[in-house]
Amino acid sequence: MSAQYKYATVLEAIKQLRDAGFMVDFNIEGNFLTANSSNYHIDDFEIVEVYRYEGDTNPDEESTVYGIESKDGVKGILVTSYGMYIDDISEELLQKLSLK
Repeated sequence: MSAQYKYATVLEAIKQLRDAGFMVDFNIEGNFLTANSSNYHIDDFEIVEVYRYEGDTNPDEESTVYGIESKDGVKGILVTSYGMYIDDISEELLQKLSLK
């Protein structure tokens, strides 16, 4: 992952990604990312940008915004929060999304 770590508000990160052509909204469903009625396994996409936002006073306000591009050319955004670690997410997908 050739990620760029920039600290900004979540809305600023989303705006920057939209301006760069990341127009689709990705969601997590178990072992897949979903968008436009398609499922993307961890081998079907790359994380190309990462923006991390930490709340000033509450660690539960931490969010991460990912710029993702699928192998079939779909560019989109995934926004996760601190709570994603307790959601229905596979260990494999959690590993790919973890910041190294």
